[in-house]
Amino acid sequence: MANAPEFIIDGLKATVEGKEILKGLSLNIKGGEVHAVMGPNGTGKSTLASTIMGHPKYEVTEGSVSLNGEDVLEMAVDERARAGLFLAMQYPSEIAGVTNADFLRSAINARRGEGNEISLIKFIRLMEAKMKELEMNPEFMHRYLNEGFSGGEKKRNEILQMMMLEPSIVILDEIDSGLDIDALRIVATGVNAMRSEDRGFLIITHYQRLLNYIKPDFVHVMMQGRIVKSGGPELAQRLENEGYDWIKEELGIVDETVGQDEEEFKVPMNTTAPKY
Repeated sequence: MANAPEFIIDGLKATVEGKEILKGLSLNIKGGEVHAVMGPNGTGKSTLASTIMGHPKYEVTEGSVSLNGEDVLEMAVDERARAGLFLAMQYPSEIAGVTNADFLRSAINARRGEGNEISLIKFIRLMEAKMKELEMNPEFMHRYLNEGFSGGEKKRNEILQMMMLEPSIVILDEIDSGLDIDALRIVATGVNAMRSEDRGFLIITHYQRLLNYIKPDFVHVMMQGRIVKSGGPELAQRLENEGYDWIKEELGIVDETVGQDEEEFKVPMNTTAPKY
Protein backbone atom coordinates (compact mmCIF):
# COMPACT_ATOMS: atom_id res chain seq x y z
CA MET A 1 0.00 0.00 0.00
CA ALA A 2 1.29 3.43 -0.90
CA ASN A 3 1.70 6.13 1.69
CA ALA A 4 -1.42 8.24 2.20
CA PRO A 5 -1.07 11.42 0.13
CA GLU A 6 -1.31 14.96 1.47
CA PHE A 7 -2.27 17.80 -0.84
CA ILE A 8 -1.93 21.33 0.50
CA ILE A 9 -3.12 24.57 -1.09
CA ASP A 10 -1.96 27.58 0.91
CA GLY A 11 -3.01 31.18 0.20
CA LEU A 12 -3.39 30.57 -3.53
CA LYS A 13 -3.95 33.60 -5.72
CA ALA A 14 -4.28 33.39 -9.50
CA THR A 15 -5.15 35.71 -12.35
CA VAL A 16 -6.46 35.30 -15.88
CA GLU A 17 -5.77 38.04 -18.40
CA GLY A 18 -4.70 40.30 -15.56
CA LYS A 19 -7.88 39.80 -13.50
CA GLU A 20 -7.51 38.13 -10.12
CA ILE A 21 -9.84 35.14 -9.81
CA LEU A 22 -8.45 33.18 -6.87
CA LYS A 23 -7.94 35.48 -3.90
CA GLY A 24 -6.04 33.60 -1.23
CA LEU A 25 -7.57 30.11 -1.14
CA SER A 26 -6.35 27.44 1.28
CA LEU A 27 -7.31 23.77 1.47
CA ASN A 28 -5.76 20.60 2.86
CA ILE A 29 -6.76 17.19 1.44
CA LYS A 30 -5.43 13.94 2.87
CA GLY A 31 -5.72 10.38 1.66
CA GLY A 32 -9.10 8.88 2.44
CA GLU A 33 -10.87 12.26 2.44
CA VAL A 34 -13.50 13.56 0.05
CA HIS A 35 -13.83 17.35 -0.08
CA ALA A 36 -16.70 18.95 -1.99
CA VAL A 37 -16.40 22.56 -3.17
CA MET A 38 -19.72 24.20 -3.94
CA GLY A 39 -20.78 27.69 -4.94
CA PRO A 40 -22.71 29.73 -7.48
CA ASN A 41 -21.43 30.29 -11.02
CA GLY A 42 -18.56 32.73 -11.41
CA THR A 43 -16.97 32.20 -8.00
CA GLY A 44 -13.72 30.60 -9.21
CA LYS A 45 -14.34 26.87 -8.76
CA SER A 46 -13.25 25.70 -12.21
CA THR A 47 -10.40 28.21 -12.14
CA LEU A 48 -9.15 26.40 -9.03
CA ALA A 49 -9.09 23.07 -10.87
CA SER A 50 -7.36 24.51 -13.94
CA THR A 51 -4.78 26.36 -11.85
CA ILE A 52 -3.90 23.23 -9.88
CA MET A 53 -3.27 21.33 -13.12
CA GLY A 54 -1.16 24.11 -14.65
CA HIS A 55 -3.40 25.49 -17.42
CA PRO A 56 -1.25 28.18 -19.11
CA LYS A 57 -4.17 30.62 -19.15
CA TYR A 58 -3.95 31.02 -15.38
CA GLU A 59 -1.03 32.75 -13.65
CA VAL A 60 -0.29 32.07 -10.00
CA THR A 61 0.71 35.31 -8.28
CA GLU A 62 0.91 34.17 -4.68
CA GLY A 63 0.64 31.11 -2.47
CA SER A 64 1.74 27.50 -2.81
CA VAL A 65 0.46 24.07 -3.85
CA SER A 66 2.23 20.92 -2.70
CA LEU A 67 1.71 17.17 -3.00
CA ASN A 68 3.55 15.06 -0.43
CA GLY A 69 5.90 17.96 0.21
CA GLU A 70 6.76 18.48 -3.47
CA ASP A 71 6.14 21.90 -5.06
CA VAL A 72 3.38 21.35 -7.62
CA LEU A 73 3.67 24.85 -9.07
CA GLU A 74 7.23 24.12 -10.19
CA MET A 75 6.09 21.10 -12.19
CA ALA A 76 5.08 21.03 -15.85
CA VAL A 77 1.56 19.79 -16.58
CA ASP A 78 2.70 16.26 -17.46
CA GLU A 79 4.86 16.13 -14.34
CA ARG A 80 1.82 16.97 -12.20
CA ALA A 81 -0.06 14.08 -13.76
CA ARG A 82 2.86 11.69 -13.24
CA ALA A 83 3.12 12.85 -9.62
CA GLY A 84 -0.42 11.63 -9.04
CA LEU A 85 -2.77 14.53 -9.80
CA PHE A 86 -5.80 13.84 -11.99
CA LEU A 87 -8.48 16.16 -13.34
CA ALA A 88 -11.79 14.90 -14.70
CA MET A 89 -12.74 17.85 -16.87
CA GLN A 90 -16.09 19.56 -17.13
CA TYR A 91 -15.76 19.72 -20.93
CA PRO A 92 -13.47 16.89 -22.12
CA SER A 93 -11.78 17.51 -25.45
CA GLU A 94 -12.22 15.37 -28.54
CA ILE A 95 -8.97 14.07 -30.04
CA ALA A 96 -9.31 12.57 -33.50
CA GLY A 97 -6.84 9.89 -34.55
CA VAL A 98 -6.03 8.71 -31.01
CA THR A 99 -8.04 5.79 -29.69
CA ASN A 100 -9.15 5.48 -26.10
CA ALA A 101 -6.95 2.42 -25.67
CA ASP A 102 -3.83 4.04 -27.15
CA PHE A 103 -4.33 7.17 -25.06
CA LEU A 104 -4.78 5.31 -21.80
CA ARG A 105 -1.95 2.85 -22.35
CA SER A 106 0.42 5.72 -23.14
CA ALA A 107 -0.72 7.60 -20.02
CA ILE A 108 -0.29 4.54 -17.80
CA ASN A 109 3.18 3.83 -19.17
CA ALA A 110 4.20 7.47 -18.68
CA ARG A 111 3.35 7.10 -15.00
CA ARG A 112 4.98 3.68 -14.64
CA GLY A 113 8.21 4.80 -16.27
CA GLU A 114 10.60 3.29 -18.81
CA GLY A 115 11.23 -0.39 -18.25
CA ASN A 116 8.06 -0.84 -16.21
CA GLU A 117 5.47 -0.58 -18.97
CA ILE A 118 2.21 -2.48 -18.66
CA SER A 119 1.92 -5.48 -20.98
CA LEU A 120 -0.65 -5.29 -23.76
CA ILE A 121 -2.59 -8.32 -22.50
CA LYS A 122 -2.73 -7.04 -18.92
CA PHE A 123 -3.78 -3.60 -20.14
CA ILE A 124 -6.61 -4.96 -22.32
CA ARG A 125 -7.94 -7.15 -19.52
CA LEU A 126 -7.82 -4.25 -17.06
CA MET A 127 -9.52 -1.83 -19.43
CA GLU A 128 -12.24 -4.33 -20.32
CA ALA A 129 -12.94 -4.94 -16.63
CA LYS A 130 -13.17 -1.24 -15.79
CA MET A 131 -15.39 -0.53 -18.79
CA LYS A 132 -17.72 -3.31 -17.65
CA GLU A 133 -17.96 -1.69 -14.20
CA LEU A 134 -18.95 1.58 -15.87
CA GLU A 135 -21.41 -0.15 -18.22
CA MET A 136 -19.50 1.12 -21.25
CA ASN A 137 -19.71 -0.49 -24.67
CA PRO A 138 -16.44 -2.39 -25.32
CA GLU A 139 -16.32 -0.74 -28.76
CA PHE A 140 -15.39 2.52 -27.02
CA MET A 141 -11.94 1.07 -26.44
CA HIS A 142 -11.22 1.52 -30.14
CA ARG A 143 -13.10 4.79 -30.68
CA TYR A 144 -11.16 8.03 -31.04
CA LEU A 145 -10.88 9.84 -27.72
CA ASN A 146 -14.26 11.45 -26.95
CA GLU A 147 -15.00 11.93 -30.66
CA GLY A 148 -18.73 11.68 -31.23
CA PHE A 149 -19.33 10.81 -27.57
CA SER A 150 -22.43 12.14 -25.83
CA GLY A 151 -21.98 14.29 -22.74
CA GLY A 152 -22.66 11.33 -20.47
CA GLU A 153 -20.27 9.08 -22.42
CA LYS A 154 -17.52 11.67 -22.08
CA LYS A 155 -18.02 11.83 -18.32
CA ARG A 156 -17.91 8.04 -18.01
CA ASN A 157 -14.73 8.10 -20.07
CA GLU A 158 -13.17 10.55 -17.61
CA ILE A 159 -14.00 8.18 -14.74
CA LEU A 160 -12.57 5.29 -16.76
CA GLN A 161 -9.31 7.22 -17.06
CA MET A 162 -9.30 7.82 -13.30
CA MET A 163 -9.87 4.14 -12.59
CA MET A 164 -7.11 3.07 -14.96
CA LEU A 165 -4.52 5.63 -13.85
CA GLU A 166 -5.14 5.26 -10.09
CA PRO A 167 -4.04 8.81 -9.13
CA SER A 168 -3.43 9.89 -5.54
CA ILE A 169 -5.39 13.17 -5.76
CA VAL A 170 -8.53 13.27 -7.92
CA ILE A 171 -10.21 16.53 -8.97
CA LEU A 172 -13.70 16.16 -10.41
CA ASP A 173 -14.80 19.39 -12.08
CA GLU A 174 -18.61 19.28 -12.29
CA ILE A 175 -18.54 15.64 -13.36
CA ASP A 176 -22.31 15.54 -12.75
CA SER A 177 -23.26 18.24 -15.27
CA GLY A 178 -25.37 16.91 -18.13
CA LEU A 179 -25.87 13.46 -16.60
CA ASP A 180 -29.21 11.75 -16.19
CA ILE A 181 -29.90 9.78 -13.01
CA ASP A 182 -28.69 6.44 -14.40
CA ALA A 183 -25.44 7.90 -15.72
CA LEU A 184 -24.91 9.80 -12.46
CA ARG A 185 -25.33 6.59 -10.49
CA ILE A 186 -22.81 4.75 -12.65
CA VAL A 187 -20.25 7.55 -12.47
CA ALA A 188 -20.67 7.79 -8.69
CA THR A 189 -20.25 4.03 -8.35
CA GLY A 190 -16.92 4.31 -10.17
CA VAL A 191 -15.77 7.09 -7.88
CA ASN A 192 -16.84 5.28 -4.72
CA ALA A 193 -15.00 2.17 -5.86
CA MET A 194 -11.79 4.23 -5.90
CA ARG A 195 -12.15 5.67 -2.39
CA SER A 196 -9.27 4.54 -0.18
CA GLU A 197 -6.63 5.81 2.22
CA ASP A 198 -4.29 6.02 -0.79
CA ARG A 199 -6.43 8.64 -2.52
CA GLY A 200 -8.02 12.02 -1.80
CA PHE A 201 -10.83 13.68 -3.75
CA LEU A 202 -11.73 17.28 -4.54
CA ILE A 203 -15.24 17.37 -6.01
CA ILE A 204 -16.44 20.60 -7.59
CA THR A 205 -20.21 20.72 -8.02
CA HIS A 206 -23.24 22.99 -7.99
CA TYR A 207 -25.70 20.41 -6.81
CA GLN A 208 -26.44 18.28 -3.77
CA ARG A 209 -27.65 15.41 -5.97
CA LEU A 210 -24.10 14.21 -6.72
CA LEU A 211 -23.34 14.22 -3.01
CA ASN A 212 -26.31 11.93 -2.41
CA TYR A 213 -24.26 9.29 -4.24
CA ILE A 214 -20.74 10.32 -3.19
CA LYS A 215 -20.85 11.29 0.47
CA PRO A 216 -18.21 13.93 1.24
CA ASP A 217 -16.28 14.22 4.48
CA PHE A 218 -16.06 18.00 4.15
CA VAL A 219 -18.08 20.58 2.23
CA HIS A 220 -16.67 24.01 1.38
CA VAL A 221 -18.53 27.00 -0.05
CA MET A 222 -16.58 29.16 -2.48
CA MET A 223 -17.42 32.80 -3.16
CA GLN A 224 -15.31 35.65 -4.45
CA GLY A 225 -12.41 33.33 -5.21
CA ARG A 226 -12.11 32.11 -1.61
CA ILE A 227 -13.54 29.48 0.68
CA VAL A 228 -15.99 31.34 2.90
CA LYS A 229 -17.59 28.48 4.85
CA SER A 230 -16.81 24.84 5.60
CA GLY A 231 -18.66 22.03 7.30
CA GLY A 232 -19.76 18.44 6.97
CA PRO A 233 -22.31 16.80 4.64
CA GLU A 234 -25.14 18.64 6.38
CA LEU A 235 -23.87 21.90 4.89
CA ALA A 236 -24.54 20.62 1.36
CA GLN A 237 -28.03 19.57 2.38
CA ARG A 238 -28.74 23.04 3.77
CA LEU A 239 -27.52 24.60 0.53
CA GLU A 240 -29.89 22.34 -1.37
CA ASN A 241 -32.79 23.41 0.83
CA GLU A 242 -32.02 27.11 1.25
CA GLY A 243 -29.61 28.13 -1.52
CA TYR A 244 -26.68 30.48 -0.90
CA ASP A 245 -28.45 33.67 0.19
CA TRP A 246 -28.20 32.82 3.90
CA ILE A 247 -24.41 32.61 3.61
CA LYS A 248 -24.25 35.94 1.79
CA GLU A 249 -26.42 37.52 4.47
CA GLU A 250 -24.46 35.92 7.31
CA LEU A 251 -21.12 37.16 5.95
CA GLY A 252 -22.29 40.47 4.51
CA ILE A 253 -21.54 39.48 0.92
CA VAL A 254 -23.32 41.58 -1.69
CA ASP A 255 -21.95 39.91 -4.84
CA GLU A 256 -20.61 36.35 -4.57
CA THR A 257 -18.84 36.36 -7.96
CA VAL A 258 -15.24 37.35 -8.55
CA GLY A 259 -16.36 40.65 -10.04
CA GLN A 260 -16.70 42.44 -6.70
CA ASP A 261 -14.07 44.96 -5.68
CA GLU A 262 -11.64 43.74 -3.02
CA GLU A 263 -12.33 46.61 -0.62
CA GLU A 264 -16.02 45.74 -0.55
CA PHE A 265 -15.34 42.23 0.69
CA LYS A 266 -13.85 42.27 4.17
CA VAL A 267 -15.19 39.18 5.95
CA PRO A 268 -12.69 36.58 7.22
CA MET A 269 -12.06 33.84 4.67
CA ASN A 270 -10.80 30.25 4.54
CA THR A 271 -12.75 28.85 7.44
CA THR A 272 -11.07 25.69 8.69
CA ALA A 273 -13.20 22.61 8.12
CA PRO A 274 -14.23 20.84 11.32
CA LYS A 275 -12.84 17.36 11.86
CA TYR A 276 -15.49 14.67 12.25
